[in-house]
Amino acid sequence: MASSGTSGGGGSPGSPCGACKFLRRKCAAECVFAPHFCAEDGAAQFAAIHKVFGASNAAKLLQQVAPADRSEAAATVTYEAQARLRDPIYGCVAHIFALQQQVASLQMQVLQAKAQVAQTMAAAAGPQGTTGSSSLLQRWPLEPESLSTQSSGCYSDMYCGFGDQEEGSYTK
Repeated sequence: MASSGTSGGGGSPGSPCGACKFLRRKCAAECVFAPHFCAEDGAAQFAAIHKVFGASNAAKLLQQVAPADRSEAAATVTYEAQARLRDPIYGCVAHIFALQQQVASLQMQVLQAKAQVAQTMAAAAGPQGTTGSSSLLQRWPLEPESLSTQSSGCYSDMYCGFGDQEEGSYTK
């Protein structure tokens, strides 16, 4: 596949893309990395990919993806490589887990705020009461299963089968 844009993909004709600059090789016109790793900061991004996945595996991955989806695949592989360098065990899964915990906490806070509003409305309504706020009060406290997210909150459940790989298989 020929790269779109300039012949080297690195910004000016003849200059290597960030990946080829990191690998210290000449950037060919059909370089799979050229559209995704610019000459300026692409070398730093590709360094993480090279260290975690290897240049050959990254090239194979990008070649197997449809050309329209390669940009997103390159960004995803870059993010995962950088996450694996920060946290070699869980990679980006640790960040996903933290975000899910934050969502669950915020959902709980929203439910508590709704209950507090309902109690305030019921107290302000006086003895006659309103049907809307009393129905919410009847449901409080909510059952734990109504507050659960899709995950159980355990790393092993979040890992989604990554543990089945051989140790170090992602560094080849």
